[in-house]
Amino acid sequence: MLVAAAVCPCPPLLVPEVAAGAAPELDAARAACVDALGVLAAARPDLLVVVGPAEQSGGGPFAQGTAGSFRGFGVDLAVRLGAALGTDQAPDQAPDHAPDRAAERELPASLAVGAWLLERTGWADAPIEGLGVGEPLAPERCIQTGREIGARAERVALLVLGDASACRSVKAPGYLDERAAPFDAEVARALGAADVAAVKALDAELAVELKAAGRAPWQVLAGAAEDAGLSGALLYEDAPYGVGYLVATWS
Repeated sequence: MLVAAAVCPCPPLLVPEVAAGAAPELDAARAACVDALGVLAAARPDLLVVVGPAEQSGGGPFAQGTAGSFRGFGVDLAVRLGAALGTDQAPDQAPDHAPDRAAERELPASLAVGAWLLERTGWADAPIEGLGVGEPLAPERCIQTGREIGARAERVALLVLGDASACRSVKAPGYLDERAAPFDAEVARALGAADVAAVKALDAELAVELKAAGRAPWQVLAGAAEDAGLSGALLYEDAPYGVGYLVATWS
């Protein structure tokens, strides 16, 4: 059953080495993410699943210890999704629910950001898995995936990565769209209130038009949180660079 979740944005700019001179602009977002991950640690989960958007070719499960990097963003910085199997535990001692390491690939950018956040906070409390979710995945499929994750262990936690709209200003990646601010406001309200029904009801087509990459991961969260009775808190909401970023916790 889901016992806690942290919702964080996943722009590579969250990593100071990538942001370089612009790094201070996201200091408040980074601090909020650290606070959110503290909620996950306090829940003492048996399993942590990191969920983020991915291109269709780069989605699917990722085993604990999978590597990622920010070299594609001009920074020679590598990360790893939790301790590599074989360091803190041997492969034959890995959790029964770990994905097949033979299928291991490099983490997509969103999960690399998640791995960086976990390293930043020194996470070492539970087995970790990653899941890259294709952005076009239908809400019903997202919700069902979440249900399956929630049933994986007695105490499951989620780190859910994804940005809101990328159309909040004329300089935004998607230019200005007047629908973006209301969409983001409803997302922030729903995630801040742990409103499962409202997150399930997010318009997938509108999310695509507004370049809101977090829609599918958020709906995975909604599926996992069914009947969990969690409360929400919104820790951060802003739109630097014309992109909606928010941090929330469910516990």
